[in-house]
Amino acid sequence: MSSQTALLFPGQGAQTVGMAAELCERSIVAREQFDAAAQILGYDLLKLCSQGPAEDLDSTAYSQPALYVSSLAALEQFKLDEPAVIDGCAVTAGLSLGEYTALAFAGALSFEDGLRVVAERGAAMQDAAEATPSGMVSILGLEVPQISDLVDQARGDDVLNIANLLCPGNTVVSGGTAACERVAELADKAGAMRVVPLAVAGAFHTSLMQPAVERLQAKLADVTINPPQIPVICNVDAQAHDNPDEIRALLAKQVVNPVRWEDSMRRMIDDYGVESVYEVGPGRVLRGLLKRINRKLPCESVPA
Repeated sequence: MSSQTALLFPGQGAQTVGMAAELCERSIVAREQFDAAAQILGYDLLKLCSQGPAEDLDSTAYSQPALYVSSLAALEQFKLDEPAVIDGCAVTAGLSLGEYTALAFAGALSFEDGLRVVAERGAAMQDAAEATPSGMVSILGLEVPQISDLVDQARGDDVLNIANLLCPGNTVVSGGTAACERVAELADKAGAMRVVPLAVAGAFHTSLMQPAVERLQAKLADVTINPPQIPVICNVDAQAHDNPDEIRALLAKQVVNPVRWEDSMRRMIDDYGVESVYEVGPGRVLRGLLKRINRKLPCESVPA
């Protein structure tokens, strides 16, 4: 196995009722992750993942710990199935919430500390979302400068910003409900291929999440962060960091800043010479995005 392998971890939106059920039936190590999570969280996370209901699993307060644990449960089994891939991993990254999973994989956070932070992050972001009617809209088929202009036109007195720079032709904007409706209409008129309101609680990666930042900072101050054993590409600046205080600050900043996923993937490919990629956890979102960034790079799913 060459040393040019990367592991990617999904973010919110990848959750589906039924996830991790089959994995935990066949994998003792995966089941152990969920047992440990239940002790920390005080509820049966595996039951929620495998049986729902969907409205609970889709709630930010629950979906974030659910994705974190499901992805790490899949990773534990993958370590047993493909140890050479793990040993040859040169770099890792995760989309938004997935950055915590990547940091846990890289040894920067313990499973338990990561889960405590993620649970607080999910609850704090849910509370911030409920405080202001807001949302996110995916715009497909327009370039970023054009979307930036539409955002400026649609903003008015509301919060409205580009939130996720995912891949060529796939950008997510985030803000107050009325502003999201205005930008969706403008994007449609401007010739977007598709404009899709996202099923999320609120305007993630904008200043409307600021109330969540202090709660997250307090929780991050309470846990040990170690220098990662392999580079973890940060969503905020598409760079790898090994200073624990820098990592803490960037994780708090991430909640109110755009996710630079396309830049992160290009950094991963250009700087680390990655030749094969594995998406570990529920869904295949990251695999699809990677195909739009670099069609030739093979990416396999390691499902939860």
